[in-house]
Amino acid sequence: MPKLAAFPKAFMQALCKDGTMTVSQWIDLASKLDVQGLEWYAGFLEMADQSNWARFRSEVEGHGMVIPMMCCSPDFTHPDAAFRDAEIAKQKRWIDMTAALGGSYCRVLSGQRRPELSIEQGVQLAADSIEACLPYAQDQGITLIIENHYKDDFWEFPEFAQQMDVFCMLVDRIEHPNFGVNYDPSNTYLAGEDPIELLKRVSRRVVTMHASDRYLKEGTLEDLRREEGGATGYAKRLSHGEIGKGLNDYDAIFSELRSVGFDGWISIEDGVDGMDQLARSVDFLKRKIAEYWPA
Repeated sequence: MPKLAAFPKAFMQALCKDGTMTVSQWIDLASKLDVQGLEWYAGFLEMADQSNWARFRSEVEGHGMVIPMMCCSPDFTHPDAAFRDAEIAKQKRWIDMTAALGGSYCRVLSGQRRPELSIEQGVQLAADSIEACLPYAQDQGITLIIENHYKDDFWEFPEFAQQMDVFCMLVDRIEHPNFGVNYDPSNTYLAGEDPIELLKRVSRRVVTMHASDRYLKEGTLEDLRREEGGATGYAKRLSHGEIGKGLNDYDAIFSELRSVGFDGWISIEDGVDGMDQLARSVDFLKRKIAEYWPA
C-alpha cells in the first residue's frame, strides 16, 4: 500500500529565502497531519549546516514519521563540462544528505531547456550526468528519481525534458536498479499534454509520486496549450488547488498505478491556502488509497 508524505509547498519562501519559518516549525506543523513522512528540500536554509541533518532526522522520527524523499534540482544540460561536473558534485552531496536523513529517494532533473541544445544533445548530457551519479547513489542505497518537471523556481529556462516524448526518451536511455520516475500529473498540464498518457508510458518505472491538483483560473486547456506551452515563467492560467477538486483524475491515476504494483511514497504538494487545505487533501488521498489498495 502506498504511503503519504507532505511537502511544504506553501512555505518555500519562508524556509528557503527569508528564513521567517524554521525547519523545526514546519516539522511541528506537519506532525499534526495524518501522514507517515515528510519530503525534504535540499534548499532549506538550515540544511547548509551539515550538523543540522541528524537533528532534523531525530525531530521528524520523534513525531513517528520518516523522511523518505529529497527534492533537489540539478542542472545537467549546461554545455560547459566544468559546470556539469560541479552539478554532479552537488548531486552527490544531496545523496549524502538523503542518506543522513534516512531517506531512500533523491530527485534528479534533466536541466534547463537552453535554446542552443538539440534534443539529442540535451538527452545525452543529462543521461551521462545522471549515470555518473548512479554508482554513488547505489553505494548509499539511494534511488535517483527523475521527475516530469516544469521549471525550478530559480531557473531561467523551463525543464529540458518537460515534453513527454523527450522525458520518455531520457528515461528509456537509463537502465539501472537505482533509477526510477517520480510522476507528477499536474506538471503534464503545464507541458500542454495528457497526464494519463504519460503515466501509461512510464508507469512501470514509477517509484514515487507527487500528488497535487491544478485548476484553470480562466480560459480552457486549449488556451493553456496555445499560450503556455514551453513559455519561460509559470503558467498564469493554472493555480494549485485542493487535491480532488482540480483537473487531475485520481481514479485513472491510481487505477494505472495499482495495475503495475506501485506501493511507493506519494508526496503531497499542496496547502498553498493553509494547513486545513493540506489536511483535506490528505483525507482525500487516504480515501482513494484505501479504495485502490484495500487492506
